[in-house]
Order: sequence, then structure tokens, then C-alpha cells
Amino acid sequence: MNNITTVKPFLTVNNAKKAVSFYIAAFGAIETKRFDMPDQKISSVIEIEKAEFYVGDEEPHNGNLSPDIKLTSPVRIILQTKNADELFEKAISFGATEICPMTTEDDWRIGKLKDPFGHIWEIGYTL
Repeated sequence: MNNITTVKPFLTVNNAKKAVSFYIAAFGAIETKRFDMPDQKISSVIEIEKAEFYVGDEEPHNGNLSPDIKLTSPVRIILQTKNADELFEKAISFGATEICPMTTEDDWRIGKLKDPFGHIWEIGYTL
């Protein structure tokens, strides 16, 4: 058995079906698993260029709440990909809000945005 340590974010959102659609359109994500929950809610496993993470609807009874859209999230998701410029522009065109435009800093090409569900993404790659 291959024991590789990984960290996989679980993004809680207020509309997981809409969020999965956004990640597919903006980042070229692939939904690999979907679990139906009560009240038309879902929990999904999705991948962006083989990087796996989870997206699910809020479950207040379990303490799983989405970030407040009006505030900044204390967590940033780093998406490292050579397709950073393209994915950044696509995310903006599908409703993300630019925080910092794509720029070159020292040994990074990077930009920062907030997706429509309140999650902060830094998208870039090392030079």
C-alpha cells in the first residue's frame, strides 16, 4: 500500500451544486464522486488537474458553515498550475472577484481571487 500524506481542503458552501458547476467551468475541474444528502444538498469530490478536494453544502447541525461572502476568509487555497493565467481569467469571467491581479513576484507568477462562495484562491506557479 502506498502511504502518501496529503492535505485535501473541504470547501463548505451555501449551494454545492452551483459551486461544483463554477469549479468545473472556471478551473476545468472534474467531479469524480457525488453524494446526495437530504434537502437536495450534496457533497462532492472534485479534481483540478489531478489535485483532489471536496465541496459540500452547509450542515449547520454539524458546525459546517460556509464563509461569510462579505468578509475575507482566514484560509487561502493555493492552486499551483502552469495554466494559472488562463484559470484566473476564466474564474473572473464566471463570477470570481479579483483581489490581486496576475503578477510576477520574485520566483512566482501569481494572482489572488475570491470565488463566488467566499473562498480565497491564490493561483500561480514557480518560475
